Amino acid sequence: MSYNEAMAATTGLTIDDFERLPSEVAENHELVDGELIEVSGNTPRNNGLRDFLLVLLFPIVRERNLGVVVAEQEYDFNGAAHGPDVSFFGPSKRALMNPGKRVQRFVPDLVAEVISDSDTYNAIMRKKERYLDAGVIEVWLISAETREITIYTKDSIRRVIGSGILATDLLPGISIHVEELFHWL
Repeated sequence: MSYNEAMAATTGLTIDDFERLPSEVAENHELVDGELIEVSGNTPRNNGLRDFLLVLLFPIVRERNLGVVVAEQEYDFNGAAHGPDVSFFGPSKRALMNPGKRVQRFVPDLVAEVISDSDTYNAIMRKKERYLDAGVIEVWLISAETREITIYTKDSIRRVIGSGILATDLLPGISIHVEELFHWL
């Protein structure tokens, strides 16, 4: 498929179609309702928060063999392709990972999204619902502006701010002081 053909075919796409798009077409796009949706590049603030969260989680997840934590990995969320800022899945899903695919055909157990200035409330809430409906156990929405993290599950909402501690049963023994996450901003 040529670049021009790929750009012309931006509606009615499936995950398999998205997978076959040239990297330069798929880059900075997500697939929602069969359409390519442009996602903005992140600011240094958003990248820094994402990377710092990854740096905090990665060594402990690896040391304790809790599973896999990764940034910007795309997954199939009931036909929508999203690449959460940070995602985690337990050891039972490791065998499902296909290193040859852009979009993994399973969903992670936890996703964290750093809310960007270009995200609208409605869009981020729809994405959060898409994650939960597809089987994600926890969704963390991180706001640099308000310095808070809101944790969503199918049955609950929890907000962590200030001197609060971010912790989850999905990552036993891991606790992050919210102030520490936002300290460098």
